[in-house]
Amino acid sequence: MATITLEQLQTAVKTIAETTEENRKYFSDLDAVMGDGDFGESISCGFRQVMKDWDSYDMSTIGPFFMGITRSITSSTGGCTGTVWGTLFMRTGMLLKDKTEITLTEAADALEGAMDAISKRGGAVLGDKTVLDAFDVIAKSLRQSDADGDDLNTALEKAAAAAVECKEATKGWIAKRGRQFFTGERSIGTYDPGIVAAGIMATNIAEALKE
Repeated sequence: MATITLEQLQTAVKTIAETTEENRKYFSDLDAVMGDGDFGESISCGFRQVMKDWDSYDMSTIGPFFMGITRSITSSTGGCTGTVWGTLFMRTGMLLKDKTEITLTEAADALEGAMDAISKRGGAVLGDKTVLDAFDVIAKSLRQSDADGDDLNTALEKAAAAAVECKEATKGWIAKRGRQFFTGERSIGTYDPGIVAAGIMATNIAEALKE
């Protein structure tokens, strides 16, 4: 049975931070097509703060580690970006509590729990062309990999591929939440920046954790 350790989650978070910094302009350019054009700056600002606060985190278990990340993001990131990513780490931290190692199914359960919390806070649901759609395919892929007995490398690669595919699958949708919501049918044929970011993050995490 494949598992994800606390140390691997630490590497994953560092990889996300690196990804947001490296793609800051790209993510903002995507957002500028139908939005305010500040998504890249907002999310990179949040994860820059995460890295600044890194040595202050309680890393004894997943719960307090993720709650520390939550505080860093919410204190430095405004708007829906801060809400979404802060809620993601807050809820997963609450669900995983004192664990230092989790199965793929536990990871999927925690991600789905976070999705539910994000949905309740912001009103977005699956099919609205938001990052929730990318989180959903990642969670489903991890759950299927656990059922199939995949090793961690294979599971992460499949999850990353599903997230990247989600970018193309949702391109033709109408955005029903987020900044693109206000553009109506003009959002058809455009990429949601959050979905694109999730795909790149997942791909980079799979590479960083390759054994």
